[in-house]
Amino acid sequence: MNMLDRRAAVAALLQDRCDLLVVSGLGSPSYDVFAAGDHDANFYLWGAMGGAAMMGLGLALAQPQRPVVVITGDGEQLMALGALATIAASAPRNLSIVVLDNGEYGETGGQPSHTGRGVDLCAVATAAGFATSVSVAEPDRIPGLRAAVRQIAGGPRFVRLVIAPGAKPKTLPPRDGAFLKCRFRAGLGLPVT
Repeated sequence: MNMLDRRAAVAALLQDRCDLLVVSGLGSPSYDVFAAGDHDANFYLWGAMGGAAMMGLGLALAQPQRPVVVITGDGEQLMALGALATIAASAPRNLSIVVLDNGEYGETGGQPSHTGRGVDLCAVATAAGFATSVSVAEPDRIPGLRAAVRQIAGGPRFVRLVIAPGAKPKTLPPRDGAFLKCRFRAGLGLPVT
């Protein structure tokens, strides 16, 4: 079975990002997004396991003229399966949920996750009502995904990136929530309080 290198896949997805807003999930997805290049339009979610998809929904609804991508892990998305139904019912056309699926709980020692035991997140997203749901394990498909997640129409989109298990070196983005909030708001041209 083909599997992607998580760092290379995230870097390719975020290459030449233009006006893309990015919410990254707890742990390794935030390390991967930061390793691809820190940006004022990155919101690294700390301490809110299961919250990345819903944070992305709120952002997509508040900023309908900007493409929004959530990059999270299978463990976090499994913790928030109901979020997929809420996102589909809200139907934000500018939102993409990208799940880095290695079939394990990487932050707690590599125990098999539910996806590692057969749960199909793409089928869940499709059943919930996502406009598009795809599973990708080939690097040559990333450029097409890069174009898709930058659209402000046709969503919500669900993308499962099949990544190889195993940890990468931690690249820690800023962890100060107040700083991240203010930087992100300033980047959107909103008042900073």
